[in-house]
Amino acid sequence: MAAAASVTEDLTTCPICLEVFDNPKSLPCLHAFCLKCLQGHFGDKRPGDEVPCPVCRKEFEIPPDGLNGLQHHFFVQRLVDARKAYSEESNGVPCEVCLEESGEDWEKISTATTFCVDCRQKLCDQCSRPHRRMRGGAHQVRPLGACDKHKDKQVELYCYDCNENICVLCSIAFNHRQHETAEITDAAETFSLQIDSDKEQVWSKVRNVRKKSKAKEKKRNEFVRAVDKVKCEIKETGKEIYKIIDNQVALRLDEVDMIKSEDEKKAETVEERYQLELTAMEGFCRYSRELLARATLSDITRAAVELHERATELLNNDVTSVQYRPPHVTVTPADVTQVNSLNLIGNVFVTTEKLSGIQVYVFRFYIVPLFRCCRDTIISCVGRYVCLSVCLTQSMCTECP
Repeated sequence: MAAAASVTEDLTTCPICLEVFDNPKSLPCLHAFCLKCLQGHFGDKRPGDEVPCPVCRKEFEIPPDGLNGLQHHFFVQRLVDARKAYSEESNGVPCEVCLEESGEDWEKISTATTFCVDCRQKLCDQCSRPHRRMRGGAHQVRPLGACDKHKDKQVELYCYDCNENICVLCSIAFNHRQHETAEITDAAETFSLQIDSDKEQVWSKVRNVRKKSKAKEKKRNEFVRAVDKVKCEIKETGKEIYKIIDNQVALRLDEVDMIKSEDEKKAETVEERYQLELTAMEGFCRYSRELLARATLSDITRAAVELHERATELLNNDVTSVQYRPPHVTVTPADVTQVNSLNLIGNVFVTTEKLSGIQVYVFRFYIVPLFRCCRDTIISCVGRYVCLSVCLTQSMCTECP
């Protein structure tokens, strides 16, 4: 009994407001919602608009007379009534007006005996009286279970051709005379078997969809891991390319530093020659100046010949012929503008495999050879292992003549 009450409570709860249904309306997908909840959910929509079911997203068209024109969900309404009756251990269906106005005072709730077609409410005798003498015209108030066409007759038969419950008079009338009919109890038993069979088939499909969903999630996780692996390989390839560029930069800088160092030695050698000659000539000039200023005439005559020979030697030794000629160093930059058009990292290939109606995406990442000469970086791969190498000189390149 507790399990049955739990199921009933679940089926009588509106998916939008999560409360017991109030005037439940049925959508073509068979999902039920309170009329007020639908009006709030589709408040900006108009009759004729296509709108999705709030649960399964299946679209339906709003009837010409608005959401109020949707079919009343009689089955859910009966479950709601049963729930209310069960909760208060009532023997009959409670009057909806008494139920609404009495609040928690269950002793004042009467059993419903009639049904107002216009208001779609189950009413007790007392609450049904105002409906019978409405100022704008009496409402159609019928006994519970009464025939739609013969108000004084109870429905006892089901017409398979018209898909409706009818009374005995309806079965002998012209419009149902040739139709296939059966007692409601027999028809309900047959329909119960059909509904149960349909339910089992749908439930089997539910299990299958859940299985597919679980398999999808597994494949999705594998796919995400594969994508992450590809991203790591791309980053590693980028790091290798950066390393090659750094190595080439370092190599060229070393070449320039070597040229600079060699030129520095040459400059030092020339400067050393200049300084030696300057020292010798400046010494000669100082000595000659002191000799003329301070020496006696005899000292001058004794040193004159030797000084002249020394002067001649210094003059003949033309140190200016030794010149410093530094090399002209330039660099021819690579055309880096072409790098944008080169695929330095590699290509990502996606293959799609169809297995039992499911598309499986398999990522395969590899780098193809891009360059073939000593002027370029050679990139190749074997399987999933990326190999990068650089031809630094023309003599090392097998492609150059």
